[in-house]
Amino acid sequence: MRLTMVLVAALGLAGVCFAGEEAKAEEGWIPLFDGKTLDGWKPSEAPDSFKVEDGAIVVQGKPRSHLFYDGPVKDHNFKNFELKLEVMTFPGANSGVYFHTVFQQGGWPGKGYEAQVDNTHSDPKRTGSLYNVKNYMEVPAKDNEWWTYLITYNNGKITTSVNGKLLVEYTEPENPGPSKPPSGTFCLQGHDPKSKVLFRNIRVKPLPD
Repeated sequence: MRLTMVLVAALGLAGVCFAGEEAKAEEGWIPLFDGKTLDGWKPSEAPDSFKVEDGAIVVQGKPRSHLFYDGPVKDHNFKNFELKLEVMTFPGANSGVYFHTVFQQGGWPGKGYEAQVDNTHSDPKRTGSLYNVKNYMEVPAKDNEWWTYLITYNNGKITTSVNGKLLVEYTEPENPGPSKPPSGTFCLQGHDPKSKVLFRNIRVKPLPD
């Protein structure tokens, strides 16, 4: 009996330690998506391009549309940050994750940067690209599998990585122009009806300004 009690106590302590390490690993990360609804997100011209299934945002332009974060975290206005998402692309899909952008009812967003999501679309600019700013031309992830996208902006220095591999580094010029504001929100792109992409576990870690 005494040995059983010792083993139970030891297992309980190990569980507490594991939970503590897990909490420490997630310290500073704030969820932007609750896994159940689109609360805190605002679609543009075609709202039916977005739905939630099995804990993920399903994005498929019907036709083109964009889903902007409009929630309470930092009043949806981020300057320096790390943004982490889990993404699954399907064959031929094209999408993107915008940052430093603002809500726009129609058209392609005119403000901010687009971190490309594209592993097998006909557009050769692949996942990890800062679209038409600094492009990445190799395929960093597979379709039909979950992969982790990390996008960082810190006082003009931008990096993108997939599954821990650094893909792009870019430093803004001193005056990047009116289309590149110093802060803004995030948005997910519904590119076209043939492009299906899933996003889940969307988290941000605000960095000091």
